[in-house]
Amino acid sequence: MLSRTKQYLRKNGYFYKKEYIRPLLTPDNIYIFRFGRDRLDNRLIIRYSHKWTGRQRINEIDLRLHKQKHPRIFQTESELLQYLEGHLLKHEAKVRAREAKAKQEHQVPDGASK
Repeated sequence: MLSRTKQYLRKNGYFYKKEYIRPLLTPDNIYIFRFGRDRLDNRLIIRYSHKWTGRQRINEIDLRLHKQKHPRIFQTESELLQYLEGHLLKHEAKVRAREAKAKQEHQVPDGASK
């Protein structure tokens, strides 16, 4: 499932971990992919069901980058890959810049006493 997405993540240096959940009250099955370069803080939630022939049908793909509150929702893997190619690297650079700025603010100047 989502083989093109896995290939894209591996090619760009992201690690991922896959979990499977079978909810009791809904007929959908759920896969959760956690991925990232240093920490697994991005998340893909894939809700899928099975057709009568046994093939898997993806109902919805939710993408949450760096613990977003409101996910991006996609219907197909192609839409997801198109979004990732355009936004993932930009978003990663923005988060790294924020972390570097916060780290810089917490450092004490050389001449100051503690």
